[in-house]
Amino acid sequence: MENGSTGAVVQADDVTRRYGEGDTAVEALRGVSLEIARGQLTAVMGPSGSGKSTLMHILAGLDKPTSGSVSIAGTEITRLKDSDLTKLRRTHIGFVFQFFNLLPMLTAEENIVLPLGIAGTKVEPGFFKDLIGKVGLGDRLTHRPAELSGGQQQRVAIARALVSQPTVMFADEPTGNLDSQTSSEILALMRDSVDAYGQTTVMVTHDAQAAAIADRILFLGDGLIVRDLPRSSQADVLVAMNELTAA
Repeated sequence: MENGSTGAVVQADDVTRRYGEGDTAVEALRGVSLEIARGQLTAVMGPSGSGKSTLMHILAGLDKPTSGSVSIAGTEITRLKDSDLTKLRRTHIGFVFQFFNLLPMLTAEENIVLPLGIAGTKVEPGFFKDLIGKVGLGDRLTHRPAELSGGQQQRVAIARALVSQPTVMFADEPTGNLDSQTSSEILALMRDSVDAYGQTTVMVTHDAQAAAIADRILFLGDGLIVRDLPRSSQADVLVAMNELTAA
């Protein structure tokens, strides 16, 4: 259902995810429904075990729900064949991970354009030049990951996620492996990708500083969305998290 009427590019309807069977079954998600608005940055927060990473994996088509449905750009992905799902991810989804997931034998530039090569498409020169300028990697493109700092590696990972101009970018704890100064720089870069490119982004984080750059913050608790805040200060995010963990 596109989502033209709602402005949503990702939609989940009554999504559940159960691991295991019988007495040992774990209900990671217990009926989550949401819409992710186009051109916004949505943060997903919650205590350990709340289901936030499970939710992201299901929204991104990396895992299938036990029940319920997920649509991306108007396509219901839950029942797609693996080959069709792979094609959809190449076209519509970018990923940023906590531990960068760069290929060590490739240069920064080769890592960035890798998704395009796999999809059989070519980089758009004007967009690529602008993107490299935004992520600040102009003098690092020929370096391999081992020759880059953690922050530079994450910049490469963000450029790789953005280079195909995906419908939605998913970021899983993108600052979780970085020091505070570098984290601030990476968060500013992610915010800029939303403001400059209209890049719809979903970010899973435990960091109130990261959540404070988001247009919307969803709080998960025990497999359910328990709170939905508009853009909020770091202090307000901390208050909401403390109330959630104390409940």
